[in-house]
Amino acid sequence: MFPYELVRLSDLENEVVITVLSPMGSPYWEARIEVSSTFVKGGTLLVLSPPKLDSWAKALDELDRGQDVVWMETDRGPTISIQLDGERDCPEVVVDDESLSMVTVRIPIALEEGWIDDQRNRLRRFNEEM
Repeated sequence: MFPYELVRLSDLENEVVITVLSPMGSPYWEARIEVSSTFVKGGTLLVLSPPKLDSWAKALDELDRGQDVVWMETDRGPTISIQLDGERDCPEVVVDDESLSMVTVRIPIALEEGWIDDQRNRLRRFNEEM
């Protein structure tokens, strides 16, 4: 099961991926967020928990209704924002690692139709296995 790609927001040039690396003891998982573009590459570790997974499911519902979201905002570790109408006429994913590296990266990603369903399926499969 591990590593497991929980989130993949990607086009041909830019991507944000969250991979669950291993269990850390019930009910926590070690994960890594990777940001990659033709300009910048980087990543950081984070801890996932059932409340974070539940908030991701709620964020996907909000995105499906056409609303921008902020995920993991009130927790230690990176915050992920998804803005559906970014400055470059496509969605933008903002990864803000204020608590550790103090770096913020804004990645425009031309997401394909059905991307929200893909994320829901990834989350559902992970929850079924855990």
